[in-house]
Amino acid sequence: MAASKRHGVTASGMVIVWLLTAFVLACWPAQAADRTIYLTFDDGPLNGTTNVLDVLEAENVPATMFMVGLHASSNQESKALVARARSMPLVTVGNHSYSHAYNKYRKFYADTEAVVADMVRANAVLGLEMPAHARLPGRNVFRLPNVSTNDLSIDRKEIGIEEPDYEFVAATGFWLYGWDHEWVHDGTGKPVQSVKTMISEIDHLFGGKVRFVRPNRLILLMHDEMFQDTFNGPANLTALIQGLKQRGYKFGQIPDYDPLN
Repeated sequence: MAASKRHGVTASGMVIVWLLTAFVLACWPAQAADRTIYLTFDDGPLNGTTNVLDVLEAENVPATMFMVGLHASSNQESKALVARARSMPLVTVGNHSYSHAYNKYRKFYADTEAVVADMVRANAVLGLEMPAHARLPGRNVFRLPNVSTNDLSIDRKEIGIEEPDYEFVAATGFWLYGWDHEWVHDGTGKPVQSVKTMISEIDHLFGGKVRFVRPNRLILLMHDEMFQDTFNGPANLTALIQGLKQRGYKFGQIPDYDPLN
């Protein structure tokens, strides 16, 4: 015979199988070991935070909880949730301001000193020290040693007004993180995309020509209130994490996002 056989398969057949396997692995987003997702949750502690922490613990994945000082100090249950999050080895508690700008962002960012004071006050409530991982309220802004970007969803005039705020907050000792993609929620907190849609969107982003802030590093924005029992929160978050695991994505810890931090 021209080709030797081993267990009924020709050598040429084995080569074809190997080439097909290599092609599939190269094309399937799940198999790229350097594709990392950073799970981030904003606005807690809120109804839904307990479910988030339960799922993170059960799935043993890292995440960042960007918490609001006003929410954290509202009652003993909220204080206990902050303490629980800080005690979890894979969870990073980050600063998401004290007031969340009371949702009046342009007024908030009109006073640089007040913005810095608001962030510092949240640090005290959350028990964080400088340097601290943080996310500004309502703004997709990065200020890290290797990364500096502004929120392109606001106009240039407003960016010019707010840039001193970003710079002074960063100079005070805050590492500021924005996001690459969001699991959107409506006014009630209900998730807009299904879990299946979210996973498909993430696959598409990694598989396309979308430029992340850092190559092959996707910071996913979510909000604690999305994961209330009312919205099947624990099941949805578990399904998202397990679905991404099945596709081979890694989960990163935010302190590792920028190596110079």
